Amino acid sequence: MIHSVWPYLALMLLLAGLFPALERRYRWRVFEVLPPIVLTYLLVTALAVLGLWQVNDEIRMAQATLVDRLVPALVFLLMINCDLRAIFALGPRVLAVFGCTAISLFVAFIVTYLLFRHWLPGDDWQPLAALSGSWMGGTANMIAVKQSIGMSDAHLAMSLLTDALCYSMWVAVLFSLARTAPAFNRWTRAVSSGDLVVSAPPTLGPTTPDSVLLWLGMALAAAAGSAWLGQHLPVGGMISPATWTILLATVFGLIVAHTPLSRFPGAGGISSAMLIAVVAVLASQSNFKGLGAAPVYLLCGVCIIAIHALLLAMFARLFHFDLYLCGISSLAHIGGVAATPVLAATYSRALVPVGVLLALLGYILGTGFGLLVATVLSRLAG
Repeated sequence: MIHSVWPYLALMLLLAGLFPALERRYRWRVFEVLPPIVLTYLLVTALAVLGLWQVNDEIRMAQATLVDRLVPALVFLLMINCDLRAIFALGPRVLAVFGCTAISLFVAFIVTYLLFRHWLPGDDWQPLAALSGSWMGGTANMIAVKQSIGMSDAHLAMSLLTDALCYSMWVAVLFSLARTAPAFNRWTRAVSSGDLVVSAPPTLGPTTPDSVLLWLGMALAAAAGSAWLGQHLPVGGMISPATWTILLATVFGLIVAHTPLSRFPGAGGISSAMLIAVVAVLASQSNFKGLGAAPVYLLCGVCIIAIHALLLAMFARLFHFDLYLCGISSLAHIGGVAATPVLAATYSRALVPVGVLLALLGYILGTGFGLLVATVLSRLAG
Protein backbone atom coordinates (compact mmCIF):
# COMPACT_ATOMS: atom_id res chain seq x y z
CA MET A 1 0.00 0.00 0.00
CA ILE A 2 1.20 3.52 -0.85
CA HIS A 3 1.43 5.88 2.14
CA SER A 4 3.24 9.00 0.79
CA VAL A 5 2.81 11.54 -1.99
CA TRP A 6 5.68 10.79 -4.37
CA PRO A 7 4.94 7.09 -5.00
CA TYR A 8 1.28 8.06 -5.37
CA LEU A 9 2.12 10.78 -7.90
CA ALA A 10 4.44 8.45 -9.84
CA LEU A 11 1.67 5.85 -10.08
CA MET A 12 -0.85 8.44 -11.29
CA LEU A 13 1.49 9.54 -14.10
CA LEU A 14 2.21 5.95 -15.13
CA LEU A 15 -1.47 5.03 -15.22
CA ALA A 16 -2.31 8.24 -17.12
CA GLY A 17 0.10 7.27 -19.88
CA LEU A 18 -0.79 3.57 -20.05
CA PHE A 19 -3.93 3.53 -22.21
CA PRO A 20 -2.86 6.34 -24.59
CA ALA A 21 0.33 4.37 -25.23
CA LEU A 22 -1.64 1.17 -25.86
CA GLU A 23 -4.01 2.96 -28.22
CA ARG A 24 -1.12 4.48 -30.18
CA ARG A 25 0.66 1.12 -30.43
CA TYR A 26 -2.14 -1.42 -30.98
CA ARG A 27 -5.30 0.46 -32.10
CA TRP A 28 -7.60 -2.02 -30.32
CA ARG A 29 -11.31 -1.70 -31.10
CA VAL A 30 -12.16 -1.24 -27.44
CA PHE A 31 -10.81 2.31 -27.75
CA GLU A 32 -13.57 3.09 -30.26
CA VAL A 33 -16.15 2.49 -27.51
CA LEU A 34 -14.21 3.53 -24.42
CA PRO A 35 -11.53 6.16 -25.07
CA PRO A 36 -8.24 5.96 -23.12
CA ILE A 37 -9.33 8.74 -20.78
CA VAL A 38 -12.40 6.76 -19.63
CA LEU A 39 -10.43 3.52 -19.25
CA THR A 40 -7.87 5.44 -17.18
CA TYR A 41 -10.63 6.76 -14.93
CA LEU A 42 -12.14 3.32 -14.41
CA LEU A 43 -8.79 1.63 -13.75
CA VAL A 44 -7.66 4.22 -11.22
CA THR A 45 -11.07 4.14 -9.54
CA ALA A 46 -10.86 0.35 -9.25
CA LEU A 47 -7.40 0.61 -7.70
CA ALA A 48 -8.70 3.22 -5.26
CA VAL A 49 -11.52 0.87 -4.21
CA LEU A 50 -8.99 -1.92 -3.73
CA GLY A 51 -7.03 0.37 -1.40
CA LEU A 52 -3.75 0.52 -3.30
CA TRP A 53 -3.00 3.85 -1.64
CA GLN A 54 -3.97 5.07 1.81
CA VAL A 55 -6.12 8.20 1.80
CA ASN A 56 -4.27 9.96 4.63
CA ASP A 57 -3.97 13.71 5.20
CA GLU A 58 -0.79 13.97 3.12
CA ILE A 59 -2.23 12.29 0.02
CA ARG A 60 -5.61 14.00 0.42
CA MET A 61 -3.93 17.41 0.51
CA ALA A 62 -1.84 16.53 -2.54
CA GLN A 63 -4.98 15.51 -4.45
CA ALA A 64 -6.77 18.74 -3.62
CA THR A 65 -3.76 20.90 -4.52
CA LEU A 66 -3.16 19.11 -7.83
CA VAL A 67 -6.76 19.50 -8.95
CA ASP A 68 -7.08 23.11 -7.82
CA ARG A 69 -3.92 24.15 -9.68
CA LEU A 70 -3.86 21.84 -12.69
CA VAL A 71 -7.44 22.42 -13.90
CA PRO A 72 -7.05 26.19 -14.51
CA ALA A 73 -3.57 25.57 -15.97
CA LEU A 74 -5.13 23.05 -18.33
CA VAL A 75 -7.87 25.47 -19.37
CA PHE A 76 -5.23 28.14 -20.03
CA LEU A 77 -3.27 25.82 -22.34
CA LEU A 78 -6.39 24.74 -24.24
CA MET A 79 -7.07 28.36 -25.18
CA ILE A 80 -3.63 28.97 -26.72
CA ASN A 81 -4.46 27.83 -30.25
CA CYS A 82 -7.86 29.56 -30.30
CA ASP A 83 -8.03 32.44 -32.79
CA LEU A 84 -11.26 34.37 -32.30
CA ARG A 85 -10.61 36.42 -35.43
CA ALA A 86 -10.43 33.28 -37.56
CA ILE A 87 -13.62 31.92 -36.02
CA PHE A 88 -15.64 35.07 -36.70
CA ALA A 89 -14.14 35.31 -40.19
CA LEU A 90 -15.98 32.09 -41.07
CA GLY A 91 -19.10 34.10 -41.71
CA PRO A 92 -22.60 34.25 -40.24
CA ARG A 93 -23.74 30.94 -41.77
CA VAL A 94 -21.24 28.80 -39.90
CA LEU A 95 -21.62 30.72 -36.67
CA ALA A 96 -25.42 30.48 -37.01
CA VAL A 97 -25.16 26.68 -37.24
CA PHE A 98 -22.98 26.70 -34.13
CA GLY A 99 -25.47 28.87 -32.26
CA CYS A 100 -28.44 26.71 -33.24
CA THR A 101 -26.54 23.61 -32.16
CA ALA A 102 -25.86 25.15 -28.76
CA ILE A 103 -29.51 26.18 -28.36
CA SER A 104 -30.72 22.70 -29.31
CA LEU A 105 -28.42 21.11 -26.74
CA PHE A 106 -29.47 23.59 -24.04
CA VAL A 107 -33.16 22.81 -24.63
CA ALA A 108 -32.39 19.07 -24.80
CA PHE A 109 -30.69 19.09 -21.38
CA ILE A 110 -33.55 21.00 -19.75
CA VAL A 111 -36.32 18.88 -21.30
CA THR A 112 -34.50 15.64 -20.49
CA TYR A 113 -34.08 16.65 -16.86
CA LEU A 114 -37.79 17.47 -16.62
CA LEU A 115 -38.61 14.05 -18.06
CA PHE A 116 -36.30 12.17 -15.67
CA ARG A 117 -36.36 14.42 -12.61
CA HIS A 118 -38.27 11.85 -10.52
CA TRP A 119 -35.43 9.37 -11.06
CA LEU A 120 -32.75 12.01 -10.29
CA PRO A 121 -33.47 13.28 -6.77
CA GLY A 122 -31.41 15.70 -4.71
CA ASP A 123 -28.18 16.83 -6.34
CA ASP A 124 -28.27 14.10 -8.98
CA TRP A 125 -28.79 16.82 -11.59
CA GLN A 126 -25.09 17.65 -11.28
CA PRO A 127 -23.79 14.91 -13.63
CA LEU A 128 -26.05 16.31 -16.37
CA ALA A 129 -24.67 19.81 -15.75
CA ALA A 130 -21.09 18.55 -15.99
CA LEU A 131 -22.01 16.56 -19.09
CA SER A 132 -23.37 19.72 -20.71
CA GLY A 133 -19.96 21.33 -20.28
CA SER A 134 -18.37 18.40 -22.09
CA TRP A 135 -21.00 18.39 -24.85
CA MET A 136 -20.36 22.05 -25.54
CA GLY A 137 -16.58 21.78 -25.27
CA GLY A 138 -14.71 18.76 -23.95
CA THR A 139 -13.65 16.74 -20.93
CA ALA A 140 -11.68 19.68 -19.55
CA ASN A 141 -14.88 21.75 -19.51
CA MET A 142 -16.66 18.89 -17.74
CA ILE A 143 -14.02 18.88 -15.03
CA ALA A 144 -14.11 22.68 -14.80
CA VAL A 145 -17.90 22.63 -14.29
CA LYS A 146 -17.52 19.79 -11.80
CA GLN A 147 -15.06 21.85 -9.76
CA SER A 148 -17.13 25.02 -10.02
CA ILE A 149 -20.40 23.49 -8.76
CA GLY A 150 -18.74 21.30 -6.13
CA MET A 151 -19.86 18.01 -7.68
CA SER A 152 -18.69 14.84 -5.97
CA ASP A 153 -16.16 12.50 -7.57
CA ALA A 154 -18.71 9.68 -7.48
CA HIS A 155 -20.99 11.70 -9.74
CA LEU A 156 -18.12 12.32 -12.16
CA ALA A 157 -18.14 8.62 -13.09
CA MET A 158 -21.72 9.02 -14.36
CA SER A 159 -20.78 11.98 -16.54
CA LEU A 160 -17.73 10.23 -18.01
CA LEU A 161 -19.52 6.98 -18.79
CA THR A 162 -22.52 8.74 -20.33
CA ASP A 163 -20.19 10.96 -22.34
CA ALA A 164 -18.12 8.06 -23.69
CA LEU A 165 -20.91 5.68 -24.62
CA CYS A 166 -23.39 8.19 -26.06
CA TYR A 167 -20.63 10.02 -27.91
CA SER A 168 -19.46 6.78 -29.54
CA MET A 169 -22.99 6.05 -30.69
CA TRP A 170 -23.47 9.55 -32.10
CA VAL A 171 -20.16 9.48 -34.00
CA ALA A 172 -21.24 6.29 -35.77
CA VAL A 173 -24.56 7.90 -36.71
CA LEU A 174 -22.90 11.05 -38.07
CA PHE A 175 -20.47 9.06 -40.19
CA SER A 176 -23.29 6.95 -41.62
CA LEU A 177 -25.32 10.04 -42.52
CA ALA A 178 -22.74 11.33 -45.01
CA ARG A 179 -24.33 9.55 -47.98
CA THR A 180 -27.74 11.07 -47.20
CA ALA A 181 -26.41 14.63 -47.60
CA PRO A 182 -27.97 15.29 -51.06
CA ALA A 183 -31.44 14.26 -49.87
CA PHE A 184 -31.08 16.22 -46.62
CA ASN A 185 -29.94 19.32 -48.49
CA ARG A 186 -32.89 19.09 -50.86
CA TRP A 187 -35.22 18.88 -47.87
CA THR A 188 -33.65 21.94 -46.22
CA ARG A 189 -33.19 23.73 -49.59
CA ALA A 190 -29.51 24.25 -48.73
CA VAL A 191 -26.37 24.48 -50.81
CA SER A 192 -23.61 22.06 -49.79
CA SER A 193 -20.78 23.65 -47.86
CA GLY A 194 -18.27 21.19 -49.34
CA ASP A 195 -16.70 23.95 -51.41
CA LEU A 196 -16.24 26.24 -48.40
CA VAL A 197 -12.55 27.04 -47.98
CA VAL A 198 -11.11 28.51 -44.81
CA SER A 199 -7.46 29.13 -44.11
CA ALA A 200 -6.08 26.55 -41.70
CA PRO A 201 -4.28 27.64 -38.52
CA PRO A 202 -0.51 28.01 -38.99
CA THR A 203 1.49 24.83 -38.59
CA LEU A 204 3.63 24.80 -35.47
CA GLY A 205 7.15 23.48 -35.32
CA PRO A 206 8.32 20.50 -33.26
CA THR A 207 8.03 20.62 -29.49
CA THR A 208 11.35 21.40 -27.79
CA PRO A 209 12.43 21.11 -24.14
CA ASP A 210 12.50 24.88 -23.72
CA SER A 211 8.97 25.28 -25.09
CA VAL A 212 7.69 22.60 -22.69
CA LEU A 213 9.23 24.40 -19.71
CA LEU A 214 7.96 27.80 -20.86
CA TRP A 215 4.39 26.58 -21.36
CA LEU A 216 4.34 24.74 -18.05
CA GLY A 217 5.65 27.82 -16.29
CA MET A 218 3.12 30.12 -17.95
CA ALA A 219 0.23 27.72 -17.33
CA LEU A 220 1.00 27.33 -13.64
CA ALA A 221 1.56 31.09 -13.29
CA ALA A 222 -1.80 31.76 -14.98
CA ALA A 223 -3.46 29.26 -12.63
CA ALA A 224 -1.90 30.85 -9.55
CA GLY A 225 -2.78 34.36 -10.71
CA SER A 226 -6.36 33.34 -11.52
CA ALA A 227 -6.76 31.72 -8.10
CA TRP A 228 -5.45 34.85 -6.37
CA LEU A 229 -7.75 37.17 -8.34
CA GLY A 230 -10.70 34.79 -7.84
CA GLN A 231 -10.38 35.22 -4.09
CA HIS A 232 -10.90 38.98 -4.45
CA LEU A 233 -13.92 39.02 -6.79
CA PRO A 234 -17.60 38.99 -5.73
CA VAL A 235 -19.25 35.59 -5.33
CA GLY A 236 -22.81 34.34 -5.04
CA GLY A 237 -25.12 31.65 -6.39
CA MET A 238 -23.22 29.46 -8.85
CA ILE A 239 -20.26 31.90 -8.91
CA SER A 240 -17.56 30.90 -6.44
CA PRO A 241 -13.82 31.63 -6.25
CA ALA A 242 -13.28 28.36 -8.13
CA THR A 243 -15.62 29.58 -10.87
CA TRP A 244 -13.73 32.87 -11.16
CA THR A 245 -10.45 30.95 -11.29
CA ILE A 246 -11.59 28.90 -14.29
CA LEU A 247 -13.09 31.88 -16.12
CA LEU A 248 -10.00 34.04 -15.53
CA ALA A 249 -7.71 31.26 -16.75
CA THR A 250 -9.82 31.11 -19.92
CA VAL A 251 -9.46 34.86 -20.45
CA PHE A 252 -5.70 34.77 -19.85
CA GLY A 253 -5.36 31.93 -22.35
CA LEU A 254 -7.32 33.82 -24.99
CA ILE A 255 -5.15 36.89 -24.46
CA VAL A 256 -1.96 34.88 -24.91
CA ALA A 257 -3.50 33.18 -27.96
CA HIS A 258 -3.47 36.56 -29.74
CA THR A 259 0.17 37.34 -29.03
CA PRO A 260 3.38 36.06 -30.65
CA LEU A 261 3.67 33.58 -27.77
CA SER A 262 0.97 31.47 -29.41
CA ARG A 263 3.46 30.49 -32.14
CA PHE A 264 5.52 28.58 -29.59
CA PRO A 265 4.99 24.82 -30.10
CA GLY A 266 4.02 22.37 -27.40
CA ALA A 267 0.84 23.77 -25.80
CA GLY A 268 -1.37 21.13 -27.42
CA GLY A 269 0.74 18.16 -26.37
CA ILE A 270 1.19 19.43 -22.83
CA SER A 271 -2.54 20.09 -22.43
CA SER A 272 -3.38 16.57 -23.67
CA ALA A 273 -1.00 15.02 -21.15
CA MET A 274 -2.21 17.28 -18.37
CA LEU A 275 -5.86 16.45 -19.10
CA ILE A 276 -5.51 12.71 -18.65
CA ALA A 277 -3.27 13.24 -15.59
CA VAL A 278 -5.98 15.40 -13.98
CA VAL A 279 -8.58 12.72 -14.71
CA ALA A 280 -6.32 10.12 -13.06
CA VAL A 281 -5.99 12.26 -9.92
CA LEU A 282 -9.75 12.83 -9.81
CA ALA A 283 -10.38 9.12 -10.19
CA SER A 284 -7.99 8.35 -7.34
CA GLN A 285 -10.38 10.18 -5.00
CA SER A 286 -13.50 8.33 -6.13
CA ASN A 287 -15.11 4.89 -5.95
CA PHE A 288 -17.89 2.90 -7.59
CA LYS A 289 -20.53 4.14 -5.19
CA GLY A 290 -23.68 5.05 -7.06
CA LEU A 291 -22.85 3.27 -10.33
CA GLY A 292 -26.17 1.45 -10.00
CA ALA A 293 -27.78 4.64 -11.29
CA ALA A 294 -25.67 4.60 -14.45
CA PRO A 295 -28.46 3.20 -16.68
CA VAL A 296 -30.62 6.22 -15.88
CA TYR A 297 -27.86 8.61 -16.95
CA LEU A 298 -27.21 6.62 -20.12
CA LEU A 299 -30.90 6.86 -20.96
CA CYS A 300 -30.71 10.60 -20.28
CA GLY A 301 -27.76 10.87 -22.67
CA VAL A 302 -29.62 9.10 -25.47
CA CYS A 303 -32.66 11.31 -24.88
CA ILE A 304 -30.53 14.48 -24.98
CA ILE A 305 -28.93 13.51 -28.30
CA ALA A 306 -32.30 12.55 -29.81
CA ILE A 307 -33.90 15.89 -28.86
CA HIS A 308 -30.79 17.76 -30.02
CA ALA A 309 -30.85 16.01 -33.41
CA LEU A 310 -34.55 16.73 -33.92
CA LEU A 311 -34.22 20.41 -33.01
CA LEU A 312 -31.10 20.86 -35.15
CA ALA A 313 -32.91 19.32 -38.13
CA MET A 314 -35.76 21.79 -37.59
CA PHE A 315 -33.27 24.67 -37.47
CA ALA A 316 -31.68 23.36 -40.68
CA ARG A 317 -35.06 23.35 -42.39
CA LEU A 318 -35.83 26.87 -41.15
CA PHE A 319 -32.46 28.49 -41.95
CA HIS A 320 -31.39 26.28 -44.90
CA PHE A 321 -28.37 24.65 -43.29
CA ASP A 322 -26.71 21.74 -45.10
CA LEU A 323 -25.98 18.35 -43.54
CA TYR A 324 -22.21 18.77 -43.54
CA LEU A 325 -22.23 21.90 -41.39
CA CYS A 326 -24.89 20.46 -39.08
CA GLY A 327 -22.94 17.25 -38.56
CA ILE A 328 -19.63 19.04 -38.04
CA SER A 329 -21.16 21.53 -35.60
CA SER A 330 -22.89 18.76 -33.65
CA LEU A 331 -19.70 16.74 -33.30
CA ALA A 332 -17.70 19.90 -32.53
CA HIS A 333 -19.95 20.19 -29.47
CA ILE A 334 -20.32 16.57 -28.42
CA GLY A 335 -17.02 15.17 -29.69
CA GLY A 336 -14.56 18.03 -29.37
CA VAL A 337 -11.47 18.95 -31.32
CA ALA A 338 -10.08 15.41 -31.61
CA ALA A 339 -12.94 13.78 -33.51
CA THR A 340 -14.43 16.70 -35.46
CA PRO A 341 -11.64 17.05 -38.07
CA VAL A 342 -11.95 13.33 -38.88
CA LEU A 343 -15.67 13.70 -39.58
CA ALA A 344 -15.08 16.91 -41.52
CA ALA A 345 -12.47 15.20 -43.69
CA THR A 346 -14.98 12.44 -44.41
CA TYR A 347 -17.50 15.03 -45.56
CA SER A 348 -15.12 17.39 -47.38
CA ARG A 349 -11.43 18.10 -46.78
CA ALA A 350 -12.07 21.82 -47.22
CA LEU A 351 -14.19 21.73 -44.06
CA VAL A 352 -11.47 20.38 -41.75
CA PRO A 353 -10.39 23.87 -40.56
CA VAL A 354 -14.05 24.72 -39.94
CA GLY A 355 -14.39 21.68 -37.69
CA VAL A 356 -11.24 22.56 -35.76
CA LEU A 357 -12.27 26.17 -35.23
CA LEU A 358 -15.83 25.29 -34.17
CA ALA A 359 -14.51 22.71 -31.71
CA LEU A 360 -12.12 25.31 -30.28
CA LEU A 361 -15.01 27.77 -29.97
CA GLY A 362 -16.84 25.07 -28.04
CA TYR A 363 -13.87 24.81 -25.67
CA ILE A 364 -14.03 28.55 -25.09
CA LEU A 365 -17.76 28.55 -24.29
CA GLY A 366 -18.06 25.09 -22.73
CA THR A 367 -17.52 26.04 -19.10
CA GLY A 368 -19.90 29.00 -19.26
CA PHE A 369 -22.51 26.86 -21.04
CA GLY A 370 -22.20 24.16 -18.38
CA LEU A 371 -22.58 26.69 -15.57
CA LEU A 372 -25.69 28.12 -17.26
CA VAL A 373 -27.23 24.65 -17.50
CA ALA A 374 -26.23 24.00 -13.87
CA THR A 375 -27.98 27.20 -12.76
CA VAL A 376 -31.22 26.26 -14.51
CA LEU A 377 -31.15 22.64 -13.32
CA SER A 378 -30.40 23.62 -9.73
CA ARG A 379 -33.40 25.95 -9.69
CA LEU A 380 -35.66 23.30 -11.21
CA ALA A 381 -34.40 20.80 -8.63
CA GLY A 382 -35.00 23.29 -5.84
